[in-house]
Amino acid sequence: MTSRDMMMAGPLACALALSGCQQEAKTPEPVRPVQSVVLEADHADDAVAVGVVEPRYKTNLGFRVLGRLTTRPVSVGDLVNEGQTVGVVDPTALELAVRSAKGQLAKAEAQFATVRATEERQRKLITTDATTKQTLDNAEQARAGAEATVAHDQANLTKASEQLGYSQIKADFAGVVTAVGAEVGQVVSPGQSVVTIARPDIREAVVDLGQDFPLPLEIGLPFMVSLQLLPAVQVEGSIREIAPQADPVTRLRRVRIALGNPPDSFRLGATVTAKLGKQQGAVLRLPASAVLARDGANFVWVVDQTSTVSLQKIDVVADQTGARVTGGLVAGTRVVTAGIHSLKQGQQVRIAQDEKS
Repeated sequence: MTSRDMMMAGPLACALALSGCQQEAKTPEPVRPVQSVVLEADHADDAVAVGVVEPRYKTNLGFRVLGRLTTRPVSVGDLVNEGQTVGVVDPTALELAVRSAKGQLAKAEAQFATVRATEERQRKLITTDATTKQTLDNAEQARAGAEATVAHDQANLTKASEQLGYSQIKADFAGVVTAVGAEVGQVVSPGQSVVTIARPDIREAVVDLGQDFPLPLEIGLPFMVSLQLLPAVQVEGSIREIAPQADPVTRLRRVRIALGNPPDSFRLGATVTAKLGKQQGAVLRLPASAVLARDGANFVWVVDQTSTVSLQKIDVVADQTGARVTGGLVAGTRVVTAGIHSLKQGQQVRIAQDEKS
């Protein structure tokens, strides 16, 4: 090969190499198989929970003293008035304590009268030097001691009288008896529940909800509550209280729903069904593996009709079952659920598994 040929071959080789590099640079990304899910709306108003009607306020009444129950004039289902006696224990020992305290007080008052008269006599005698200052001081001390004894015995009498009052338990408010914890003749301990009284005017629905509930539980979440036997009788309510922990056996959380002006048919103990109102709308859910977190924001890979992926920003709220979409996606969108960290914008994919959310 002549020198001229070599000079011409050099530029040609460079041009061919450059053309090969351009072709290599334009090589498309390989088609990746991915797993995906087609989002479908979960209608929150389809979620139904069964519970019972319970009173918001109820009190377990018991005695403050040890004794044998002699009277319990009420039973389960009875209506009671405020201040009505619902239980009595044998007051004999307490009455004797009051009599003893009265006797001690009378004795102390008699002694106080004697030493006070002695003190007054010594004061008169000291003016004529018929007694000594020491004798007067002793009389004053005796009077002060007797006065303190009277005050002590008066306090003991007040305490004994109060203890006698503890032999009866009375209703703090008008209500209905929902449970009894002791029978006549039984010895009851201080604090032991004898009668449970509930206020029937303020009622609420108590239901147990699991982790599959479509919306996160929060105070004020509205519900529609109806009688199981009379579904047409419905009352609006909202969550008032949520158990901080789920039951360790059933894994359900107890929720109390405040009822707005329930009718008389919502009796205590009645079985009810509670469901979210239609105003809650549809709920979109994603598996946690589909959400890509970048720079403090959340994204998902969306697959279009040409099997091309694109990164889309969304708003989600984490819950027990994954993530609930609050913005950025609509029902019917196909979203990649696996391999999200190895995809590139505009890359072609092959749907390896067709799931439905």
